[in-house]
Order: sequence, then C-alpha cells, then structure tokens
Amino acid sequence: MPIGAGIATRGPRNLLRQIREAMAGASPAQERLDKVVRIIAQSMVAEVCSIYLRRGSGELELFATEGLNREAVHATRLRPGEGLVGEVARMAQPISLSDAPAHPAFSYRPETGEDPYHAFLGAPLLRGGRAIGVLVVQNRAERRYDDDEVEDIQTIAMVLAETVASGELLAQDELRDIEVAPHRPERLKGQRFSEGLAFGHVVLHEAPLPPERLLAENQQVEEIRLREALIALKADVDHMLEGGLGNLAGPSFEVLETYRMFADDRGWNRSLEEAVKNGLTAEAAVDRVRNEHRARFAQARDPYIKERLHDFEDLANRLLRILAGDKPGDRDLPDDAILVARNLGPADLLEYPRHKLKGLLLEEGSAASHAAIVARALQIPCVGRLMGLRDRLSEGDLVIADGETAEAHLRPRPDMLQAVQSRMTVRDQRRAEFTRLRDVPAITLDGTRVTLLTNAGLAVDLENLDETGAEGIGLFRTEFQFMVSDALPRLDVQTDLYRLVLDAAGDRPVTFRTLDVGGDKVLPYLDQAREENPALGRRAIRLGLDRPALLRMQLRALLAAGAGRELRVMFPMIATVDEFRAARELVDAECDWARRRGRALPQVLRIGAMVECPSLLWHLDALLPLTDFISVGTNDLLQYMFAADRTNPLVSDRYDPLSPPALRALAEIQRKCVDTGTPVSVCGELAGRPLEAFALLTLGFHRLSAPAGGVGPVKRMILSADLGPAKRTMTSLLASSAGSVRNEIESLARKLNVAL
Repeated sequence: MPIGAGIATRGPRNLLRQIREAMAGASPAQERLDKVVRIIAQSMVAEVCSIYLRRGSGELELFATEGLNREAVHATRLRPGEGLVGEVARMAQPISLSDAPAHPAFSYRPETGEDPYHAFLGAPLLRGGRAIGVLVVQNRAERRYDDDEVEDIQTIAMVLAETVASGELLAQDELRDIEVAPHRPERLKGQRFSEGLAFGHVVLHEAPLPPERLLAENQQVEEIRLREALIALKADVDHMLEGGLGNLAGPSFEVLETYRMFADDRGWNRSLEEAVKNGLTAEAAVDRVRNEHRARFAQARDPYIKERLHDFEDLANRLLRILAGDKPGDRDLPDDAILVARNLGPADLLEYPRHKLKGLLLEEGSAASHAAIVARALQIPCVGRLMGLRDRLSEGDLVIADGETAEAHLRPRPDMLQAVQSRMTVRDQRRAEFTRLRDVPAITLDGTRVTLLTNAGLAVDLENLDETGAEGIGLFRTEFQFMVSDALPRLDVQTDLYRLVLDAAGDRPVTFRTLDVGGDKVLPYLDQAREENPALGRRAIRLGLDRPALLRMQLRALLAAGAGRELRVMFPMIATVDEFRAARELVDAECDWARRRGRALPQVLRIGAMVECPSLLWHLDALLPLTDFISVGTNDLLQYMFAADRTNPLVSDRYDPLSPPALRALAEIQRKCVDTGTPVSVCGELAGRPLEAFALLTLGFHRLSAPAGGVGPVKRMILSADLGPAKRTMTSLLASSAGSVRNEIESLARKLNVAL
C-alpha cells in the first residue's frame, strides 16, 4: 500500500474531524496530544508522527510522538534553526526529504531513536505568519512525499495551530510557558503619529478565525462559496480599474494592475481551492494561504517583493469580508478597543465605532498617512512603525498606546498600568483647563492678538470647532474625501461636503486647500504613471494643472458651495509664480462659466498659495502681489529644505525644525508679507506644538492653524507669553551656527514662565 494512500482513502475531512474530536475530549492535554499524533500517523501511513511546540525561550520542544521513544517527550529541545525541525520553523515552510540524515541541517538526537527513519516531511504550525510549532511525519523507506501529502500536512498543521492558540488543547495549568503567542510584558519603540495616551484590549484588524469555523461540513458548499467570493472580488477590482470616469480615471499600472494580477494569480487561486478540497471552510482556506504567503514573503530580502505582501494581505482581507458579508465596523468591539494592524486602507479606520476606539497601533505607515491624519482628527493616540507588532499580540491582550513617547507596552505589568493611569489623570486635568480657556481670546501678556485656527479634512473634524474654541479652519484638506472613496467623488458630492463645512463654520473663516495627492497619497482610481521619486514628482498643483478637468470640477464645487458668502481657496505645492498664475486662471474660467449660466458666486473670493517649496523663498516679491493671502506649510517646506523625507524614520530626525536655517526662512517669509501687506498663516504641524508655536510668535506670525489636539496647549502658551524680550533673544539665535537652537528656545521660554 503506497504511503499516503490511507489519507486518500479516508479523506482529509474525515481525518480533520477525528483530530478535532480528539482535541475536544475531556482527558488531560498530554493524552489528547498522544491520540492526535496516533491518528495522523495511521491516516498518513507514517511510522512516525511528532508535534513540537515553541517554548517561551524560543526552543522547540517535543510534546508528543508516535514512533519515536516516549522518553524523549518534553526532554528533546531544539534551538531556533537547529536540526530539520528548527529549519522548518525558521523558514516557516514545509520541508520534504527522502533521506533526512544526509541533509546538512540534520541534527541527530540519540534519545529519540530516530536512526532508522529516512523520509521526512515537516510543516510549520503558523499563527499570524509566525511558526509556533512544527508537525513532522517520518518513514523508514527513502522516498519523496507527493504534493497531495504536503498539502495534507499543511492543512493539519493549520488546524493544530489554531486549536493550540485558542487554548482548547493546552490547559494553562498542565502545559505552561508554551509560546503559542508571546505572553510576557514587552515594550516596542515606534513613531508618534497622533498624540495621546490610552490603554485597553487589543482588537486585531485581521480578526483570527475561531477553530469551530475551520472545518467544512459540506465541501461542495464551501467550493461554491469560495468560487462566488473570488468572482465578487475580481469584479470589485475590475470596477475600481474601470471606474466609469472617462479620462479622469483608469488603470493605475503601479497599484491596480498589480492588484488585479494578484487577484487573477493562478497559484493563489489554486492554493485556495486545494485548501477547501482538503476539508477547510472557505474562510479557513483564505486564512491558511494568507499565513503561508506572509511567512514566505517575510523571508524575502528584496523590498519590492516584501511590498507585494501588502497586495496579497489586502486581497485576503477583502475576500474574507466578502465571505462574511460584513465590514470592520460590524464587529462587536470592547469599550476600550486598541486597534492593531499592519496598515490601514483609506476608509478602514472610519468604519470602526468611534466611541469604542481608544487607540491605534500600526506596524507600518507614516505620520503623513491618511490613517495617521484621521487618528489625529479623531484625537485617537496612534503609534506606528512598530516592527513585529502584529505577531507579538493576540486578540484581547492588554496594551498601552503611548502617543507621547511613541511606544507600545504589550501586556504591561500592574505598576506600568498605574503609572499610565496617573499620567492620564494629569492629561484629563489639562484637558479641563483647555476647556476653561476655550472662549478666552488668544492674547499674549504684552497684548498681541493671535488668531488660532484648526486643521480639518473630515466631517467629524467639524465637531472640534466648537469643542476647541478655534476661530475657524485654517486648512481644510479636501483630499480626504477622495482618499476614502473607491471612485472619484462626483461634483454634487464634493459640493455637499464643502457646503456642510461652511455651514458648520458659520461666520468663522474656512480655507480650503485644493486636492493634494500624489507622493505618499495615491488614489488608485486615477491614472498615475510610476515615478522613481513621487515626493518630487507630479503631485498637488502639478497634478491639478496636468489634469485641468479634475481641478476645475473641484473649483466648480467650491464656488457653488460658497455662493453668497466668503470663500477662501489655496493651492498646494506652488513652486513657481507661473504655476500660481495658471491655477488662478482656472478659477477665473470657472467664475466666468458660472456667470454665463446665471449662477450665484461667492460674495467674497480670496485665492492664496501655500509656501511649501523652497524655490518661492527667492520669488516672494513676484508671488505675493498676485495672492490674497499665503499659508506656510512647514511640513513640506522643511523636508524639501533639508532633503529629508519626514515620513522616513532613517532620515526624519536628521534635522530639527528649530534650527537657524529653518527659522531664518520663516522669518524671511514673515518679513516679506509685512512689507507687502499680505496676510500670512502657518498651518503645518509646528503650529500645533507649544514650543514651536512660541518660536513662530517670536518671528512675528500671529495666525496659526493647529491640529484639534494642539489648539488648547497652544492657547495656554499664548496666554502666558511676553513676546517683547523673547523677540530680542530670537534675533541673536537666528545668527547661530548650531544645527539646532531648540534647547536655547526652551530655556528662554522657561525663563519667561511660558507654559509649555
């Protein structure tokens, strides 16, 4: 009888059902494990079947065996990467050998008595792309296990992994220190994406499948469900590609064409189909294949190949949502949810119930990503760039999201929780103080009136106007509406949003920034060619001028929404005076279009430019007379000045915004605006941090637009500041040859009793 014929005869679903029944028994854990390896060995006609599980030390311990010496159970341990078992765990992939002892990685352990066995087949027990154990079958004869047998053992290993991780198989009091998931307190350092502090229980963006949803009751039904879900997935991708938007939309070679290629990938589809044929539900098949891809791609050194994991991850998540017929927001979350994800799509964060979401932790992303900006708008603490985060956490783990220190504390000790609660109490007291200051005018001790505005981009931001006491919206990022949509927002949809914003603001001013996409903000439904350096490529106003129909549609919506009242519009990333002239001509053309049709126009129309490109520093004398106002976008201005991507952790800390070159540039902008009588504001992140805002005031800027969470702290600073002596000291600091004068500015502020 050929090896493997047993499982072929009995059927994989029958084997999996036997394993599940053995695991679910009431006997001690060791007896259940012994029964499981016996069932697998008999079904696969193998003379040896062994299960190794990872200890907290990282060692792989033999937990059960059929065929090897029983005395070796709990005695044999292999270090990570040691022996063939360690190699399976390290690679997180199956290994099939006809003559195992001849393999260079083979490690002989005499206590196991495995001398006679040559054929070896091992598969990792994968959990979140990480091997938590290894399942092995062995035979005396030298032979290769066929593809069906490799597929079978992978399916069995998946069921074992999920059952072990769920706690159904290993009772805590019987088998301790088994690293089905990390369980010790850990601290991870990342990057601060959104300030704040929160603790709560982990909610994984990719929810794990419970063991009871792993095995199919009816294979044909699951095959049909998978086939229909794949058809729906491909239809979704095709819809995004086509978009029905004429020249304004089309296939993006870099994003959606690759996306569709993966959706049609025969290997991916075949793996899913084989997993279902082996007795898994459609959901379990997707989860298993996702785990395998995750483990395989994690071994790749090529950054491009590793990036492709995101495409497979997102396809798998979409497919699971199609199978479940739900969205993230449909999940039942705890009241203190800390959302954990590798990354988030444009609309994912907004789909979760806001009142239950206390914090956000990401493996990837950047402070400029839409997820981070939305987190700041919702005033949710967010820490990103937490490498290895997802595989170190399980659903329901207690975790701290520290947006002040840019750290995540996993499974914190009680004393750490107490310290965090004390800090949160202090934050609550400060928040109460900011609330008391909400309606107090922002006037310094020496009588300087400061206009304090807020940044916005979502409808939810409008609530912050009244809550913070901001005097208006100094920067409304219109691209958010485009980023959370699967297709280009129609003219009426854009108009409705802009009208809603103006209605909510009432008499308070609102400055709309036209579409700022490109670079790190990609709209998959827009046809954008691949660029070697997108941050310096066709983005913001460049895209708008290259696609005038796109920009004119947005301008038409803004003019319609602002009919009969004041409308303020500014163009981003202006690098030359000619670009501003061209953009303003499009505004004039849209005004003429509306007049010819008898449509109402804004009572007051003000057009401005953002100073973000260093080239304008030497052409302000030509630009300022053409503008009604300007706004300094310090985020981009400084990253372009220092040629350092602020979203890249390798270089983002190479410069300090409070350095003489940066401060001199800002001082020059302010001086030129005073000379020409041009209103100027600062709307970058600097305006929302008290120390940096103090420096801006000393340079003469009296109009600041801050994130909602920064309005209160900055107002408190303003009310405590005396700018007279501060300005005199700042003049000398501008002449410094130091790389940063942050410490000097902070010392000055504390000397003057400025509240930071």
